[in-house]
Amino acid sequence: MTITKKVTFIAKKDGVEKMKELLSAMVVPSKAEDGCVFYEIFQCKERPEKFFAVETWRDEAALDGHKASEHYKIYKSSYEQYCEDKYSDELEVLG
Repeated sequence: MTITKKVTFIAKKDGVEKMKELLSAMVVPSKAEDGCVFYEIFQCKERPEKFFAVETWRDEAALDGHKASEHYKIYKSSYEQYCEDKYSDELEVLG
């Protein structure tokens, strides 16, 4: 069963560009991972400090592999200083 999440990031006022850089750097290597079904980063047009990561993984093992990747470790160790708030929603596909 797939796992789909939407992660919301609210960047600090002086951290918008750095958050955009850090999150954008996750896209290509994440999409290349075994078990990645969908992975995109979105920036809200009306609120440029608001970002969304929407990701779908084949299963828990694929998500665990993502969290163990080198690019994830770089993001994880760097984003907090630029981020005011972060929260996740696990999504269910209807239909």
